[in-house]
Amino acid sequence: MKQICLFSSALAFLTSAVLVQAAQQGATCNSTNPCSSLYPCCSEYGFCGDGYYCLGGCNPLASNTLNSCKSSPMCENANYTLSDTSRILSNYTYFNGNASEYDWVVEQGSIINTTSNGEAAIAVLLTETGGGTLLSSTRYVHYGQITARLKTGRWAGVVTAFITMSNIKDEIDWEFPGNQTTTGQTNYFWQGVIPAQTAGVIETGLTDTYSNWHDFTVDWQPDSLTFSVDGNVTRTITAVQTTNNTTGVVQFPNTPSRIQLSIWPAGISTEPQGTVQWAGGMINWNDPDYVSAGHFYALFQSVSVQCNDPATPSASDTSYVYSTNSSLDTPSIAFSNASTMINSAPALIGVSASAMSMWLGVSVALALGGLVL
Repeated sequence: MKQICLFSSALAFLTSAVLVQAAQQGATCNSTNPCSSLYPCCSEYGFCGDGYYCLGGCNPLASNTLNSCKSSPMCENANYTLSDTSRILSNYTYFNGNASEYDWVVEQGSIINTTSNGEAAIAVLLTETGGGTLLSSTRYVHYGQITARLKTGRWAGVVTAFITMSNIKDEIDWEFPGNQTTTGQTNYFWQGVIPAQTAGVIETGLTDTYSNWHDFTVDWQPDSLTFSVDGNVTRTITAVQTTNNTTGVVQFPNTPSRIQLSIWPAGISTEPQGTVQWAGGMINWNDPDYVSAGHFYALFQSVSVQCNDPATPSASDTSYVYSTNSSLDTPSIAFSNASTMINSAPALIGVSASAMSMWLGVSVALALGGLVL
């Protein structure tokens, strides 16, 4: 009887620990509601966790402490040929933060190798049941010039995108919504703030972006942002132009960012009506292209990166970190030689070492019949 009571007590303790810790792991997070010390990292989607939650996209200003997130792998000049998929990790949850091992990770969806107009490339896929595909660089850029060679989709409701995204939601966009294959859209955001007046601009005069390869460039410097197509400048914004007249804060993207390539479904019922309209309407899943191939797609051939860090790193620096004087208005970035890697997979959901130890200890004792109170 004592053994049964002890078993029930231990089970109740473990159940309580699991529920508390599971709630903490699934908790949402933001700058005013940071994560707990148990699951300290606020992921790019605003949920607390550990392990790979602490890697790319981890928000240091919404995590338990500024150094809860792993430091961000530093920019390196590079020309990435995406058809070489040996440097692309197809399952992001297996990534340990080693940017020397992989250049890109698939955070969602699927990619396949293909050839178009004689150029080897990858296709990022979108399906009705699986959704879209998001490919993220493992290294960050803190100012520099980035060019992506791509072909877009051509279907209403389907969006092709080449963007940069920082851990605190600074964002720079080239996006191609729906079946608008002779235009592209440029935009930028500061810390995820949606302005009352959109900063988005439609870039016109492109030759068919579905049929033809184009080189789309973002030239991001500390004082300006320039968009180009095939070497021709289409738009320039200066940092001064982004000053908020009420607060005086310069709302210009200024934090290290990953490069992201994607195709995503904007024309679906769960998206806001304005998003559906922007993307050209609802997706037609009976489109002959979709029925024939079993997916929609966009093609990416290559990405080139020329870094332009605002200061010169030392020979031992390998990463970026948010400095102790970081705030929402003025995030401060420093170089670091801290490790970018996690040591293991995420902990079992809701089961701490102490709870697991007690559970195992009680289980063994009961099995042996040797625990007496």
